[in-house]
Amino acid sequence: MAKRRKLSNPLALTVMVLLAERSMHPYEIAQTLRRRGKEHSVKINFGSLYTVVQNLEKHGYVEVTGVQRQGNRPERTLYGITGAGRHEMVDWLSDLLAVPVAEYPVFETALSLLPVLPPEEVAELMETREAALTVQSAALRGVLGQLGEQLPRIFVVETEYQLHMLDAQLEWIRNFRAEIDNATISGIEEWKSFHETGEVPQDWQDLEEQEILLDPER
Repeated sequence: MAKRRKLSNPLALTVMVLLAERSMHPYEIAQTLRRRGKEHSVKINFGSLYTVVQNLEKHGYVEVTGVQRQGNRPERTLYGITGAGRHEMVDWLSDLLAVPVAEYPVFETALSLLPVLPPEEVAELMETREAALTVQSAALRGVLGQLGEQLPRIFVVETEYQLHMLDAQLEWIRNFRAEIDNATISGIEEWKSFHETGEVPQDWQDLEEQEILLDPER
């Protein structure tokens, strides 16, 4: 089970990881994140980055390590990770890597509710999603190729993982659409009947009575 933490924003963890490399000012942190393409894997609001750093400092995870002066530019405060921050960083990252958590993606929520739409409409919507994901996959493949030329693979494995997940979703959607189009998915006759008659099929009512739909583990 994942631990409850003082800070839960993944951007805070990302900042600590960067500061574990060397002390930086917030602007440099933002620039490093952009260079490494981390906006594709971490929800980054660059405008709130200063607030994230301040919260890390408040909890004792980072501290001011100096001030940087360059020519006529304003002074920039440098931050570095503390011992407590390093411990939290390692523990938090280890937790995320080792402990699966239920994240409730909205697409899975939609799939759990799809019988309320007619089969042919669902097939069309899946086709629309497939087209959008195909574009995303191609774009991400291009990003991965570009980053792969600039960075060691260890710095782009999350983008590689995203691409694999996209391609896996695409394959599943294509197969699912084919099952709907060919009427080979189990329960499709009841599904069609529900939209033709407006009445809940008896088989579905029986499932409710057996509490199979409400508690699949029973």
